[in-house]
Amino acid sequence: MLLLAELSRAVRSRRSDMGLTQSRLALLSGLSRATINQIENGSIKDLSLNRTARLLDVLGLSIDIGAARPRGAQPMAKTPASVLAARTASVSYRKELPPEVLKDALLSGQVPPQFKVHLNTLLEDASVNLLSRVVEELSADRGVERAQLWRNMRSMARQLGSLRGLWE
Repeated sequence: MLLLAELSRAVRSRRSDMGLTQSRLALLSGLSRATINQIENGSIKDLSLNRTARLLDVLGLSIDIGAARPRGAQPMAKTPASVLAARTASVSYRKELPPEVLKDALLSGQVPPQFKVHLNTLLEDASVNLLSRVVEELSADRGVERAQLWRNMRSMARQLGSLRGLWE
């Protein structure tokens, strides 16, 4: 029961932060709106792992099961999400998008003209998991509401003419 309550809170919170309605989330995940509602209310009786994975993928969430490490092994240092996102946005281009420029764009919702193609690539192709990690990182580092960062991304996607269903 504790896992279902945690899942309910996480889905409701992320959907709200991203500015998605239950109907839109249902469409993107291939589930019914009634199922989304039952998940958010914690009243769902049975939810398969495949259906859960589809839903979590749309929201950039995951259920983590820690891998066993050999005794004494140190955990690997994590690269900041903004650095990974800037690399993802720059993979096909000679000029790299600096992580600080990416952060400024996401904080302001403004697309720097010289990095339009980079930001379009990021918003069109990056996994929602990576985008959500950047949102969490910026929210924690700069004290900006997560919902505002998602609104800024949605605004940037509109400015760039994004076709990704997530931004509609």
